[in-house]
Amino acid sequence: MLLLFILAASAQEEGTQNPVATKDTIDVNAIIGKLFGKKDAPPKKQSGISLLPAIGYNPSVGFILGANIAAGQYLGNPATTRMSTATATAFFTTKNVLNLQFRHNVFTEGNNFNIQGNVQFTKMVVLDYGLGPGAGKEGREGFSFMQYATENSPLVNAIRYNEIRINEKLYKKISPAVLVGAGVAFNYHYAIKDQNLKIDSSILTPHYLYSIEKGFNPGHYITSGVMLNIQYTTRDHLNRAFKGMYADLTVRLNPTWLGSTKPSSQVMTEFRKYFSLSTRNPEHVIAFWHLGTYKLWGDLPYLDLPATAGDMYNRSGRAYTIGRFRGPSHFYLESEYRFPITRNKFISGTVFTNIQSVSDGRKTELFNAFVPGAGAGLRILFNKMTRTNICIDYAFGRYGSRGLFFGLNEVF
Repeated sequence: MLLLFILAASAQEEGTQNPVATKDTIDVNAIIGKLFGKKDAPPKKQSGISLLPAIGYNPSVGFILGANIAAGQYLGNPATTRMSTATATAFFTTKNVLNLQFRHNVFTEGNNFNIQGNVQFTKMVVLDYGLGPGAGKEGREGFSFMQYATENSPLVNAIRYNEIRINEKLYKKISPAVLVGAGVAFNYHYAIKDQNLKIDSSILTPHYLYSIEKGFNPGHYITSGVMLNIQYTTRDHLNRAFKGMYADLTVRLNPTWLGSTKPSSQVMTEFRKYFSLSTRNPEHVIAFWHLGTYKLWGDLPYLDLPATAGDMYNRSGRAYTIGRFRGPSHFYLESEYRFPITRNKFISGTVFTNIQSVSDGRKTELFNAFVPGAGAGLRILFNKMTRTNICIDYAFGRYGSRGLFFGLNEVF
């Protein structure tokens, strides 16, 4: 069971023309204003704050109460500076689960610097099926809300843990579309408890077996390192792009002298491409998204292995729960068609499909098997000046997985 409701607050000043923000466009702000008898104000600055509270239930974490807050702001001339965005997430549950998270993507005047980051503290439960694309295929995953299962398969191992995560990257512009940079990453998992683990009864979980085999303490471990990055971006908007491209290549090194429990190295890739199909209605868009995380050498702790919905906003892999497919290397590809439904642009729609592949570190290599997902959804225009949408998606995949997925802003 999940209940979602929305509030919106926005401040506006003069800015450049936004193709979404025409005089006939209606968003949630306009509807709330009419309900409270407010007169329409002339458009000003393209900025705003959007709030999406949520109430839900999951058998592993209990009743959930929390909220997502998304904000957008231009920190320079909108004609030469991309919009900066930030998202804050906070929720707690009746079974002692807590998540506090702040994510940001900031552009300074003229896009001279780009600062991307994620700071997070969680007391969490992850539902683990094991490693590889075939993990848990003997059971049925069932229905999920917000990428959390509403009922647990007997094949699922619930892992409770605390985590401190810091990921910060700084880019410097070297040409209008190219930025280079570096960053730091710190992941600390502690107080880890496999809820199904019973060593005395020889009931051993995938997390425990992997940790012992690779030389990690199953109760706590650290992955700490540095990143080198290069980014190429021409997309016209961060929240809801109609055209352009985004590409990012990251090399991450996790040496023990920076605190990692064991040394390792990874390459991470991301690619997004947007094609607007109409100059008259630019909201008709075909979009593509790729994510890849590839092991170069060494071993990562179990909960730091790349997995479904492992991107910064946990939006990839619609059809499956967070962490559903996990392994040393992970590949993800998604395509989506976005289209307007109402003439006032208040409601639009999307259809999408995705595939992912994951290695298991043993017999199954990356690209040996693929797991598909597909679905459709509605978009409600939240703030026309920042192109913020409320996303409501239904998706389905293999092994009986299906669910409803909610969020602020486009998935990618």
